[in-house]
Amino acid sequence: MKMIVGGKDVGDRPLILAPMEEVTNPPFRKFCKRYGADWLYSEFVSADALVRSINKTVKKLTIEENERPVTIQIYGRFIDSMVEAAKIVEEVQPDFIDINFGCPVKRVAAKGAGAGMLRDVPLMVEMAKQIVQAVKIPVTAKTRLGWDCENIIIDDVAERLQDVGISALAIHGRTRSQMYKGEADWEPIARVKQNPRIKIPIIGNGDIDSPQKVKEAFERYGVDGVMIGRATIGKPWIFEQIKHYLATGEILPELSVPAQIEIIKEQILLSMEWLDEVRGLFHMRRHMACMFKGLPHFRDLRIQMLQAPTIEELWGVFDQIAERYGSMDPEDLVEEDLNS
Repeated sequence: MKMIVGGKDVGDRPLILAPMEEVTNPPFRKFCKRYGADWLYSEFVSADALVRSINKTVKKLTIEENERPVTIQIYGRFIDSMVEAAKIVEEVQPDFIDINFGCPVKRVAAKGAGAGMLRDVPLMVEMAKQIVQAVKIPVTAKTRLGWDCENIIIDDVAERLQDVGISALAIHGRTRSQMYKGEADWEPIARVKQNPRIKIPIIGNGDIDSPQKVKEAFERYGVDGVMIGRATIGKPWIFEQIKHYLATGEILPELSVPAQIEIIKEQILLSMEWLDEVRGLFHMRRHMACMFKGLPHFRDLRIQMLQAPTIEELWGVFDQIAERYGSMDPEDLVEEDLNS
């Protein structure tokens, strides 16, 4: 069944790239789209910085036609600046604007933005209402179950956001106080989806790192779409693996080491083009740190890879990785011994 958001078709059981700061920029989104992501999200954008025309923030509004459907997500504490930011975002014509009601990091939530809004639901709802009224494109939202385990309020929040015009709701199965610890709880997400009052699409998020978990999300919890975050870092091809499994029931073998090297090299070059050589290389360390999992006795090369100061030296490390592991069958990969 097709998922319709604000009148726009985003596909059948869509796989959605979650918004992640310093991760989901245009170069990374390009790879996720290549490997099957149905719907892309930008990094989250500070409304205050956008209103002040801070160059680094304005650059986050860059989107390309081949990314669609694509969402730009904004966050902030004050309604006036959020409404103004939404109008600025609308000018670059994304398919959707998303309101971040879920970021748990202290510098955001402690100031009342992101997941901090879960402590002031009337303000959250009023903000959503005014943003919906201020723009002509569909507005969605992303949030968490509540501020803490004693305040699981997602059932009420979902109804109230729907009632003021939010077109779809993504729910991370943790509270703000949990941050990213423990296991995501999908039961409250399923409960929202099963609520007969809820008519908008519900997107599930949290701990999705395998094709099997995506299947469970759709079949057991009944969500309309699945949002994938941290598992995509260093592995944008996870979307392809998931789609193959959903279609056939078969698990694709992991990519060979040489294939992974070619992908990360291309990502690095695009990152350097997007930023500059120094910052682009530094930015990619987070992605590289998540790659080549399962290679035995890899600790020395991992350190060299993450500390390489120039692209020439990094390319040399990749040559060593290819020489050492290039002939290894991906099915023979084992859990890496970090002490080796």
